[in-house]
Amino acid sequence: PTNNLKIEWLSFEKAIELNKNYPKKKIFVDVYTDWCGWCKKMDATTFSNIEIIRYIKENFYAVKLNAESKDTIVVDGKPFYNLNPQNTRSTHQLAEILLNNKMSYPSYVFLDELARPIFVVPGYMTAANFEPVLNYVAENMYYKMPWEVFQKQFKGKVQEKE
Repeated sequence: PTNNLKIEWLSFEKAIELNKNYPKKKIFVDVYTDWCGWCKKMDATTFSNIEIIRYIKENFYAVKLNAESKDTIVVDGKPFYNLNPQNTRSTHQLAEILLNNKMSYPSYVFLDELARPIFVVPGYMTAANFEPVLNYVAENMYYKMPWEVFQKQFKGKVQEKE
């Protein structure tokens, strides 16, 4: 069956705006680059998995942020830039801040309902491995128990086909 359901990727500004007006969802930021092979694999596999799409749509404002974007991104009236847009692989200030200068792609940044950082998860993940991470954040389990405990007891819906 063809899957027409897709993640609605927003700009960072749009996610922040939605989050301010309707703060019932957390923000999920996929930080990627155009040259990153694992980022493309994440799009082709994990982000096209029907359960992952459904869960992200229900629980997060989803943002795709190119870590090497040349665009100015304005958050709460403060502009963020790529300081060396003429250089290849020059990183954007916002990506550096979100990733705490640990520039690795892909990386996934989770922000709470007040757009405060929760944590960053780096690296390619299969849908089956990514599903518990999304649940851990969306269900506020990171307040209640260590990741290792949650991971052991998590029962997901993703059927792995990789």
